[in-house]
Amino acid sequence: MRQVVLDTKTTGLDPADGHRVVELGCVEVVNRGITGNRLHLYLNPDRDSDPDALRIHGLTTEFLSGHPHFADIAQQLVDFVKDAEVIIHNAAFDTRFLTAELARASLPPFEELCAKVTDSLLYARELYPGKRNSLDALCERHGISNAHRTLHGALLDAELLAEVWLAMTRGQDALAIDFDDGGEADARGAGAAAFDASVLKVIRASAEEAQAHEAYLNDLDKAAGKPCVWRVVKA
Repeated sequence: MRQVVLDTKTTGLDPADGHRVVELGCVEVVNRGITGNRLHLYLNPDRDSDPDALRIHGLTTEFLSGHPHFADIAQQLVDFVKDAEVIIHNAAFDTRFLTAELARASLPPFEELCAKVTDSLLYARELYPGKRNSLDALCERHGISNAHRTLHGALLDAELLAEVWLAMTRGQDALAIDFDDGGEADARGAGAAAFDASVLKVIRASAEEAQAHEAYLNDLDKAAGKPCVWRVVKA
């Protein structure tokens, strides 16, 4: 399965107010492994960033003026996310901006370019209800170092989110079942070794424990008005 972990940085909070994407970072994950294949682009927004946004990403108008416009690199993004599940933290924010940028380039909405969009923030809120679920908080919770994160760069945040996502979803493939070439399921599960049950130690109930258990079953019989399920199973 191919996934792309994506993050953007913008000039402000709402594309409806004319704000633009200034940085795009994408990290490829295939079969739960970070491949090293990345897409990282700085973009010229043809406008200044709001002061609050500038404090977050630190990308000045002067620096960005020497980089391409979104329309110039749009096809690179389209090709990178094609047929992938795209994972974004607070996906509604990023997809709204990306769809606005794509519309300027006469391209379809972002959600139509990939297989699906998954919001890692919503997933984290379900996994950790009532807790802080910012990227920094999730890094701390899962022991992922973000000490080098002084400013919020799109590629750095995408790399951190990829590690966080793999940590949050680590148990999803624990019960996977392998199939051999003939399509038959391996009843032992994925990668399980043959197990010798004869090595198990059997601890039998003492006479006193057996007598106490029988008395308990008698009480259940009386309460149910018929033999309890344990006697049926035993029979």
